[in-house]
Amino acid sequence: MAKILLGLALLFSIGTFAQNVRLEGTIKDSTGVALEMANIMAVNKTTNAMDSYAITDDAGRYQLQLKANTAYIIRASYIGYTAYEEELTTGAVNSTKNVVLKAGVELKELEIVHEMPVTIKGDTIVYNSDSFTNGTERKLEDVLKKLPGVEVDTDGNVKVEGKTVTKLMVEGKDFFDGDTKLGVKNIPADALDKIEVLRNYNEVGQLKGLENNEENVAMNIKLKEGKKNFMFGDVSAGASIGEGERYIVNPKLFYYSPKYSINLIGNFNNTGELPLTMQDYFKMTGGFRNMMKKGGTNFNVGSNDLGLTLLRNNRAKEIETKFGAANFSYNPTQAWSLSGFAIINSSRNELETHSRNTVLNAQTGEPETIQDTDEKSLQRSDFSLIKLSSSYKPNKNFQFDYDAFFKTSKQSEDNSLFSSVMPETSQSQDIYTLKKQNPFSINQNLNLYYTMDDKNVFAFEAQHLYQEEDPFYNANLANNPFPDAVTGDTSLNLGLADASRYDLNQTRFVTTNKFDAKFDYYYMLTPKANINLTAGNTYSYQGFNSSIFQILDDGAQDNLDANTKNDVNYSFNDVFLGLHYKFIAGKFTVNPGVSLHSYDSYNEQLGTKVDNSFLRVLPDVYAVYQIKKSERLQYTYNMTTEFTDVAKFAQGLLLNNYNSLFRGNRNLENALYQTHNLSYSKYNMFNFTQVFANVNYSHRMEAIKNLSAFSGINQVSTVENSNFADQVISGAAGYTRSFARYYKAAVNASVSWSRFNNFRFDQNAETDTFVTIADAIRQVSEQVTQNYTTSFSTNYKTLPNLEVGYTLSINDYANNKFYTHSPYVRMDYLFWKAFTLTADYTYSHYYNDVKTSDNEYDFLNANLMYREPGSKWEFKVGGTNLLNTTSLNDDSFNQFTTRTSRYRVQPRYLLLTVKYNI
Repeated sequence: MAKILLGLALLFSIGTFAQNVRLEGTIKDSTGVALEMANIMAVNKTTNAMDSYAITDDAGRYQLQLKANTAYIIRASYIGYTAYEEELTTGAVNSTKNVVLKAGVELKELEIVHEMPVTIKGDTIVYNSDSFTNGTERKLEDVLKKLPGVEVDTDGNVKVEGKTVTKLMVEGKDFFDGDTKLGVKNIPADALDKIEVLRNYNEVGQLKGLENNEENVAMNIKLKEGKKNFMFGDVSAGASIGEGERYIVNPKLFYYSPKYSINLIGNFNNTGELPLTMQDYFKMTGGFRNMMKKGGTNFNVGSNDLGLTLLRNNRAKEIETKFGAANFSYNPTQAWSLSGFAIINSSRNELETHSRNTVLNAQTGEPETIQDTDEKSLQRSDFSLIKLSSSYKPNKNFQFDYDAFFKTSKQSEDNSLFSSVMPETSQSQDIYTLKKQNPFSINQNLNLYYTMDDKNVFAFEAQHLYQEEDPFYNANLANNPFPDAVTGDTSLNLGLADASRYDLNQTRFVTTNKFDAKFDYYYMLTPKANINLTAGNTYSYQGFNSSIFQILDDGAQDNLDANTKNDVNYSFNDVFLGLHYKFIAGKFTVNPGVSLHSYDSYNEQLGTKVDNSFLRVLPDVYAVYQIKKSERLQYTYNMTTEFTDVAKFAQGLLLNNYNSLFRGNRNLENALYQTHNLSYSKYNMFNFTQVFANVNYSHRMEAIKNLSAFSGINQVSTVENSNFADQVISGAAGYTRSFARYYKAAVNASVSWSRFNNFRFDQNAETDTFVTIADAIRQVSEQVTQNYTTSFSTNYKTLPNLEVGYTLSINDYANNKFYTHSPYVRMDYLFWKAFTLTADYTYSHYYNDVKTSDNEYDFLNANLMYREPGSKWEFKVGGTNLLNTTSLNDDSFNQFTTRTSRYRVQPRYLLLTVKYNI
């Protein structure tokens, strides 16, 4: 099917090219200097349609694909120059036309009857939405996928020139803290006028050019005039046709004016549509800035969450979601702005998975123990996010910001599984587990920026985090997972009493108080050079309490021995001074720096205190070679000191899972790692080509590593610092080409190689006591992952549009390779002015090299929509999983084990949806 559709797309392409001739030439000023990124378009005199457009390259060259023997009006423009206009009739062969623009009059956009589809203004790329749409689009993501150089994945992440868009705004106002997923999935396509891509973006205008913002990309949506100062949006509701009881209710309302804005989004469904997932909840930080990114210290207070099973591909056996969100901005005065959002989400998910977990032999890397599980899970998750922000900018030299971000949730997961183990068949059993937690956090930011004069800029940033985590874990097993050792280290014994079933419970409570403060002073030595002095401090205090207890057969509670309890206080303090020098020399921008850190930390438990204090100098380098305006090479180097959180220091035993027991190490030291990144990007609007490539290398020394002992599938582990370095090399490259206005082709590839050192307790040793890493068996594991994607798409105004692609994923884990081949095709077609047909089909073949896993599955979704031109009503019949595929596959590797799994997905259903546009 994919080959047939690809053939149709190529046939359309050949037919179109056969009727075209090429007009090419240069655009220069009156002195003969080439004008890079000048605009030129050809308007058909008969149809009054813009048939072709181009943007010049660094040599001033342009190229237009035009119809043969046709009369055109050629218009050219460049900011600061008088517009050029001339009539021209093409012949049957290619021709040349050189254009000269005279300086003196700046062209105003309103003077152009036909707007350029793409214009470039400094660091901003502006796309005219209507130039790329044909009426089949319903949401922002539908439009973005048709723009040259823009990619949107299934999770709503947006990339431009290979860089992730980290902030989304509408009319210059943050849309739900800049979250791209909520924006691309909900902003209506018919409200869009312009889409602005803001490269080298900095929220604080005073720091632009002082900080290195080249990796920051933001996107701003400009609305059509008819959508400003009016409420707009839509309300849709749908119910299943025939089998199943599916429903969806999805209201969306938006209002934008210069003084304030309001966005309201609701979504209630059991169709698997996920406005926000738990992954989204955990990754939302409430802010765009990373204030300690140049500090050289990586201190993460960690997350003591339960590790709930995360949905894969937004699919599960059953998914029910209730979602509500509100976002506002308000300007009491010109200088003062207030904004914020609130998000509430409730979901219920049923998962059903068959998995195979393989424990690898420490010396041979071959399978040692194999566990097959059939697992059913019921998840309940309720979470809320609230943010309030204030920004005061009385003039261009002063800015004061304050933000408060609240996160809270209530999560639980009931799990039942049957586990069969080979060769230890005695470990086969049915297991029931319960996980639940109610974490809470509040994060506050205070930022002050002051420009004294052209040479002196000051910045003060502070952040406070208070966090509570209370995960509870219960495991009910038929067999004792951790029987006491007769000899050896008795502190590793749980001391479980004999029982018909082993009912284990663990409570944990973790509190975190973390304060960061940083003061920056920038001094401009010359217009192209500055010095940055930094003084900063990070202070964190954590409390960690845990307890394991057993419920006996008679219902009594056994609190077990003291080694199953933890009461730990952990303090960390980092005082640092930094010096950076940034200068521009020709095409080079170089920003080397160094920071001096004084570290002081301690953990207090069991009546004693262990201190760790030292000094360290950490260098970093940032360098850019601006080959051309549209071509750059960038290199960064960082040396970073990494610290772990309180849980790794806890000397008492902890249950990580029903088959994993852990004991911390209070004598842990920090890890030190170096990272190198080299990236290349080029965009050429002459032939609408974008190329990007990057390679990363990470070398981690003194890393904190597990020292584990396995008995079948059951694992007891501790942690130590390793003298063996872990290494990761990864690279990615992409090529995108839009041509002849109607076609877009792309090729992307990413490869990652990692080498990790893990340590196993030698079960053949004469002692049962945990040895040190120096005496353990070192297990070196290498992993290679590869992903390749190629695609070809059309963007016609009146013909059916197709996107045909192919994805290949290869995961190489410990002598076992897993392959996934996935050709896909997508189609959208507007016909008879009122009907829209969309469909997407993906076929996947998943297997490993030894053929112990081999599965083929495909997904087909289709929608038929009817809306009369100018009508506010739309009717849609949609089918999901029309081929009724029952399950999907995936795999993973955690350095000691490999895991392959097959999980059930929602069955086929048809939905009738009615939408009213406001």
